[in-house]
Amino acid sequence: MPRFASIDIGTNSVLLLVADRQPDGRFQAVVERAEITRLGRGVDTHRVLSPDGMEATLATLVAFADEARALGAEGIAVSATSAARDAKNGADFIAAAKARAGVTVEIIPGEMEAQLSFAAVAADFAGDAAGPLVVVDIGGGSTEFIYGNDAGTVAFRHSFDVGAVRLTERFVRTDPLSSDERGAIEAHLRDTFSALPPPPPAAMLVGVAGTVTTLYAVEHAMATYDAERVHGGTLSRGQLDALTDRLCALPLEARRALPGIQPKRADVIPAGALILREAVKALGLDACRVSDRGLRWGLLVHRFGSAPSSS
Repeated sequence: MPRFASIDIGTNSVLLLVADRQPDGRFQAVVERAEITRLGRGVDTHRVLSPDGMEATLATLVAFADEARALGAEGIAVSATSAARDAKNGADFIAAAKARAGVTVEIIPGEMEAQLSFAAVAADFAGDAAGPLVVVDIGGGSTEFIYGNDAGTVAFRHSFDVGAVRLTERFVRTDPLSSDERGAIEAHLRDTFSALPPPPPAAMLVGVAGTVTTLYAVEHAMATYDAERVHGGTLSRGQLDALTDRLCALPLEARRALPGIQPKRADVIPAGALILREAVKALGLDACRVSDRGLRWGLLVHRFGSAPSSS
């Protein structure tokens, strides 16, 4: 079977997917990896990618691209999102990626990011939904909302410049964050999300990306991350309220020690939890399903899913 790879370079992390295209056109994962490199550190303030963030991300990109080739990937699609979009030196990063990893990085607009994330969710969750789907994709620098149906038709999509890294850098100065800092984040999110149209009747909300999967893993105290258990899980509004309160109250070192959390994500997870909680409130919904498959899956289908499979 033909084998392909996708690499998603986000503000906070880099994700690799190597997968075989099945005869029915679906993809079966061979390898999935994730590494937190914080490409977007400082971008919200300075609008440039830092040397440290670029170097950590490039080193991971080289390792992921080499692994994909070693596994026999016929093609590698690479996308970069919020941090690279916002940075004045994004072109320098693309040139370095080409020189060092031998890959072409496409900086995709927020609307395309939303579309690809929705495609990945629709492939897995449309059959479970009694009505339309609403997808929230929480990244380090931006959060996308997409409303659509089980046929993959999108009725609304928008990318907001609120992400776990961006809000942490903008608002948080104390450890743990103070009530004033939390209040400022919540007020900013309420104002931002007031632009959302009401979700369609009977809509099912699905959350995508590392913030959402981490919250589920922490809620269930997963000492070892289990993608199969996380994918398709549910976080109720009550669970989100309690979990957000807990994460916001804990100091950084205590958050790092929680089962289910990557230590490198511990500093930004309170802001991430606040984003999801305020999103659920703004939409007027009672729960959020959890997807372990996001942009990297949609990118793989977008770039390599249309060609006929070999027999």
